[in-house]
Amino acid sequence: MRSDTVRFSAAVRAVGLEARRLGLAVPAFRAPPRIPGADRTLRRSRGEPIVAVRLRGRPFADIVADIVEGVLVANAVPRRGDMSIRRALLDAVERSLLRAA
Repeated sequence: MRSDTVRFSAAVRAVGLEARRLGLAVPAFRAPPRIPGADRTLRRSRGEPIVAVRLRGRPFADIVADIVEGVLVANAVPRRGDMSIRRALLDAVERSLLRAA
């Protein structure tokens, strides 16, 4: 089994590629958040969004959900129209995982 960090990086790459294909900006990602106990944070540095995600002790599906949510929030995608974008980003991670298997 690959480490959480490697899986996180692979998921970020897959989501980033799909987000760019959809015309979305891709925030920077890091781990863990600076705020103790937080699962995910978003901050801006010089106007650029930075999403931090906690990896330790969490199911990979929750980590992926936080990556996707980070892209949606960073791009101010309205809740009403985000389902097709969310599905496309999640599908990109699934395809990436299948290729790696």
